[in-house]
Amino acid sequence: MLIACGDALIDFVPTRNLDGREALMPAVGGSCLNVAIGMARLGAPTAFVGGISTDMFGQMIADHAAASNVELGFATRSDHQTTLAFVRIVAGESSYAFYDAGTATRNWMYRRGTIPFADVEAVHVGSTTLVNDRGAAETRALIADARATSTISFDPNCRPNLVKDKPAYLARMAEFADSADLIKMSDVDFVYLFGEESFAQRAQALLGRGASLVVMTRGSQGAVAWHVSAGEIEVVAPKVEAVDTIGAGDSFQAALLFALHRQGRLARQKLKTIEVDELRDALQFAARCAAITCTRPGADPPWRREIV
Repeated sequence: MLIACGDALIDFVPTRNLDGREALMPAVGGSCLNVAIGMARLGAPTAFVGGISTDMFGQMIADHAAASNVELGFATRSDHQTTLAFVRIVAGESSYAFYDAGTATRNWMYRRGTIPFADVEAVHVGSTTLVNDRGAAETRALIADARATSTISFDPNCRPNLVKDKPAYLARMAEFADSADLIKMSDVDFVYLFGEESFAQRAQALLGRGASLVVMTRGSQGAVAWHVSAGEIEVVAPKVEAVDTIGAGDSFQAALLFALHRQGRLARQKLKTIEVDELRDALQFAARCAAITCTRPGADPPWRREIV
């Protein structure tokens, strides 16, 4: 089984009504839920861990997850409200306004002993859940239990408008990176975290601290990966008519984890010894899945049957 742990929410994505005026359409989202949806749609046995409300929006999230074959038995249902995110596209990038106080995601608690980590190949964490102290603490506890048997995947998926204390946030992201075997981030996230530092220099530093694979996604310019033994690999992004980029990075992450799982290279020791051609194939597959997501509104990862 593959697990994604973190945020589940409703994105209100930009569209236009019949009169041509700006409008917003509700769509199920949340970076970590998107990763779970993406892995499950590609055919991996997948579960989501996190908080989901019992309100109307929470039911939308639960129905969406179930329709994509995501197991919710490890999720925490509560009557706290659902996190809402209002999206605008600015210079090709998604900009978010979050309504996240007192939500089901914020009130999620890790229930120790409820997840059979011996049967879990990988655990993915990241995004808005790690911004607040409680979410970060619960995720640390989950990783502590999972790490003995499961590969840890991490994507900071930074949301600067939620960060109140940037130095503390940077230290927290460094801590989670140190616990991860696979680290993926966008070039926009990289600049927020590391400024003008060289991509390659920072990747080598992360590999030196224990990661096996570091991946940088660069939108239409594709992705670059650095591996502890296979070295540096670059893949191009397929050319598509993009509708928006919401969820594209999550689709990339989901597809990369799925591809490594399918190759038998996702387990920690197997990931360390992956061959160059295997890693390139996995990255190219992830880029194709991300490109498909860009062709439709909202976070809508592709199904396996859609991948050519």
